Amino acid sequence: MEVEIIALLTGLAGLAIGLTTGLAVRVSERSQRAAAPATPVGVLPPGVASVLSVLRSSAVVVDVEDRVLRASSAARAYGLVSGDRLVVDEVLAMARLVRRDGEIRETEIQVGPTSGRSRADGRWFAVRVTPLGSHGLVLVLAEDLTDMHRTEAIRRDFVANVSHELKTPVGALSLLAETVENAADDPEAVRRFAGRMQYESVRLTNLVQDLMTLSRVQGDEPLPDLRAVSLDEVVAEAMERCQFKASAKEIDLTAGGEDGLRVHGDQELLVSALRNLVDNAVAYSPENTRVVVSARRCDDDQVEVNVTDQGIGIPDGEVERIFERFYRVDPARSRQTGGTGLGLAIVKHVTGKHGGDVTVWSKEGHGSTFTIRLPLLDTAAGATAARNNADAENHTDNPAQEAP
Repeated sequence: MEVEIIALLTGLAGLAIGLTTGLAVRVSERSQRAAAPATPVGVLPPGVASVLSVLRSSAVVVDVEDRVLRASSAARAYGLVSGDRLVVDEVLAMARLVRRDGEIRETEIQVGPTSGRSRADGRWFAVRVTPLGSHGLVLVLAEDLTDMHRTEAIRRDFVANVSHELKTPVGALSLLAETVENAADDPEAVRRFAGRMQYESVRLTNLVQDLMTLSRVQGDEPLPDLRAVSLDEVVAEAMERCQFKASAKEIDLTAGGEDGLRVHGDQELLVSALRNLVDNAVAYSPENTRVVVSARRCDDDQVEVNVTDQGIGIPDGEVERIFERFYRVDPARSRQTGGTGLGLAIVKHVTGKHGGDVTVWSKEGHGSTFTIRLPLLDTAAGATAARNNADAENHTDNPAQEAP
């Protein structure tokens, strides 16, 4: 009996000790949790939002359920985020892998354009995905590389086009030189091939000159040594440079409009731009037609120069592309005219450098009108008035100069 009572007391004592130990452990765990509070799930750690707001890259924070907790305005504008979801599957898959193994991942992606546009109009991003804290948050950083990709594509196309354009006259000159050498005993053949060599050399010179002009005007640097330029002189010089080609096709070059208009700019570049327009008008016009160049004041602070022809015109679908470098509406016909494919690109960049623009009206079979608009020099009217006043004073002071 006494043994049973002792055993019962011993069991009760053990139970009491066990309960006391368990209670102590729980109290200790609660105190430790209170001493080091954790960031609630679904909430950004303190200070992270401030850091994300100053990042240049588009930033997105995703929680354990793939919901977007925070996204920069650029990330939404570029189509990376819609509502509270990442909508780019490749980026979402990366975020899940990073959350699983904690390894940082990087890649380049292309986000497609909106409906109705080609894939080439999409945007490129360098994406970096990294874990953020210890509660399943993931940070996505996307840097826009679109301009870099487009610049690289333009560079590749430009090099390819230049190589192709140079290859034609250089190859022709080489072949013609060999032909002349073999025809040394035939004076008539030598004269004929020598004339062809001269044509190809002029074409090559024009291409190199156009490339130099284009490289000068397509950058962001302002033009140096700008001065007052008379549009009368620009029109006269541009027409003079095209007169020989126009005479060969019996095309009448006519100048008209207002006299005495001036702009602030580089005369040689303005002559080059207008010469390209007149040259194109002559090249794409049939024989015995007319090309008219006219300048006029279109408002108080702008002047426009129009080049109108009676040529073949431009298809509606091609008008937006004709100012691209080396672009030709009809490559076969352009080869016959001997153009470099850079003329209209030069016109566009020259007018832009002078604070103006160039537009075109065209209808197939009815000709085209190219219009250059430039800021009018403020002192042009005053200078004209001053010259008129000076002439009037000279006639008044010197009556002998008047006609009898």
